[in-house]
Amino acid sequence: MISITDKTLKDLEFRTVLETIAANCVTEIGHDKAMAIGPFKDKETLLPSLQQTFEYLASYTNNNAIPNHGFETITHDLKLLHLEDSFLEVTAFRKFAAISDTVNTQLLYFKKFKEYYPELYLKSATIEFTKVIIQKIEEVIDKHGVIKDNASPDLIEIRRNINMVRGKVNQSFGQALTHYNSLGYLDDIRESVIENRRVLAVLAMYRRKVKGSILGNSKTGSIAYIEPEAALKYSRELQHYEYEEREEIIRILRRLTNDIRPFHSLLSDYQEYLSDIDVIHAKARYALAINGILPKITTEKRMFLREAYHPILLLTNKQKNQVTYPQTIELKQDNRIIVISGPNAGGKTISLKTVGLLQLMLQSGILIPVHERSETFLFDRILTDIGDNQSIENHLSTYSYRLKNMNYFLKKCNAKTLFLIDEFGTGSDPDLGGALAEVFLEEFYHREAFGIITTHYTNLKILANELPHANNANMLFDEKSLEPMFKLHLGQAGSSFTFEVAQKNGIPYGLINRAKKKVEGEKVRFDKTIAKLQKERSKLEKTSEILKEEEVRAREESKKMESINAKIQDKLERYQELYDANQRLIYMGQKIDDIAEKYFNNKDKKVLIGEFLKMIEIENSKRKKLSAKEKKQQEVVQKQVVEEVKVKVEEIRKVKKEKKVKALQQELEKPKMELKLGDRVRMIDGKAVGTLDTIEKNKAVVNYGLFTSKVSLDQLEFVERPKK
Repeated sequence: MISITDKTLKDLEFRTVLETIAANCVTEIGHDKAMAIGPFKDKETLLPSLQQTFEYLASYTNNNAIPNHGFETITHDLKLLHLEDSFLEVTAFRKFAAISDTVNTQLLYFKKFKEYYPELYLKSATIEFTKVIIQKIEEVIDKHGVIKDNASPDLIEIRRNINMVRGKVNQSFGQALTHYNSLGYLDDIRESVIENRRVLAVLAMYRRKVKGSILGNSKTGSIAYIEPEAALKYSRELQHYEYEEREEIIRILRRLTNDIRPFHSLLSDYQEYLSDIDVIHAKARYALAINGILPKITTEKRMFLREAYHPILLLTNKQKNQVTYPQTIELKQDNRIIVISGPNAGGKTISLKTVGLLQLMLQSGILIPVHERSETFLFDRILTDIGDNQSIENHLSTYSYRLKNMNYFLKKCNAKTLFLIDEFGTGSDPDLGGALAEVFLEEFYHREAFGIITTHYTNLKILANELPHANNANMLFDEKSLEPMFKLHLGQAGSSFTFEVAQKNGIPYGLINRAKKKVEGEKVRFDKTIAKLQKERSKLEKTSEILKEEEVRAREESKKMESINAKIQDKLERYQELYDANQRLIYMGQKIDDIAEKYFNNKDKKVLIGEFLKMIEIENSKRKKLSAKEKKQQEVVQKQVVEEVKVKVEEIRKVKKEKKVKALQQELEKPKMELKLGDRVRMIDGKAVGTLDTIEKNKAVVNYGLFTSKVSLDQLEFVERPKK
């Protein structure tokens, strides 16, 4: 039997989770049910609830969306339906028909997809499927909410008479309107409607000349609204028939109410079912927002929450675009108590609350944000002592209140209990309070309870180190900046970094030294050792992260190189195939050339044909017969290779051309040297070097030894100047 107190729900801020879930509900009853979610009393009802939420969550990632489950509340209408001789209005019946149709759609859907949603199908299978309610209502009321003419024989007759009399009213009114308008007795608006009756808008000066009943006047008194005498007689007859119509409609609704009354409990079940589906839908939407999953629930006493997030903090940080750090915590039979220590603001309390809230959510049928390989078992009790619980109402101090709480823990704590205590032992003298806290911890340990506590007390850290099935843990801090890293590390106690944090916050060094002298030397050394170990742990954590990142990068680079090598190998093979094919064609061309030369010399056709056939047979003996499909594939491959070669050749040409243009441009951009007689020169596009003999204006004569050439100075470039 699972029992969790209201204090635990309050300490772990469970109501905040429920408010977020309830906000996703689409019905009033669903919202109220969501706010009333609590821990399940037994495993048999909890597991189906978790599975139903998990199945609904899965529907968001497949193409078969679960049908709409929204409905209008019918609680008040059901109360009236329960009363004998009562009758319901049309709106109530329309709600009944709508809720019946919605449930029928859901039942058919889950029946069709029962393999995908087994637990949701089992839930829907308990509800009766029937179309009788809808049929009975649709026989009487149309889709616009109007009672049908054929709902009863009397109603057909009454409405026929109403239509006939309305025609007479309109005819007689029209005649009076035409008559008095021609006499000039009417205002420009001519007519109006008062109390659902058509009236003439008669000018006040002519009201005595118009026969009929005055039903009112305009605000200024200039117009009198008169129902003409001719129409008055038919209006009274119309009122009589309308009264009869209302009476007949009441009789029809009373009869319909009696027909639907036997389905009172079924309609109540429909509303209950759809409101339950609304809560399941809301929990699934919440799970989607926090990346919630259903971890493995074991019978073995082990809690392993891997990469667990505090759901409230996670959603808050998402809105602020801030990072939320997950924690990994494991409790098992041979490691059932964890003592978390370390400086304040490092995340000790959040880690504690994360474990408690996630376990509480899971035991209330809510999916939790952890890694898929997480697992846990179900506790009978979750006991908490978190925060400063000073009770003003009961005139209790913080310590008195906490002692009273510890007394309750001692009464209830057993092997199926999870206890969570924040700042264990505080509120009294450190030595005395620490000693009492040590005794409490030993008692919880001997009762084989599972638990997590946070503390600054050294004696509790030592005790956790000495007890075989308890363990220390600390929240990692950056050794240089003393900023929290929000990572829980199991297996080692944490230093409070009291003096280091004080120094960082500007406390004078002299005062810190005086404080150190006042503390026992052994305690300072112990805390210093822990701090040193914690700093080393922080360094190792950072080094480990860097190595992991480098390993990932190396793997990625290796994969890239493998991919590139595979592509190169493939291209080389195709180039080789193309080369072999070209070589074969060259060889055949040479053979044909030899045969042609022989024929040219001896003109012997017999030898020519024999040589040619011999060559073809040799070639055919090398071929294997290919199917049409293989031929086509071969042609495609050859075409691809040829195209690739063309592209490569074009790229090489393009690169060479660009290099040549670039070289030419660089040459042109070089500052031109002034040419003098005797300089060794050459043409810009040429290779031959000659000596500059004469210069006349823009023309020059260049001596190449065997000959001379007259060229423009612009076409020459300097090579060297002879040494004197």
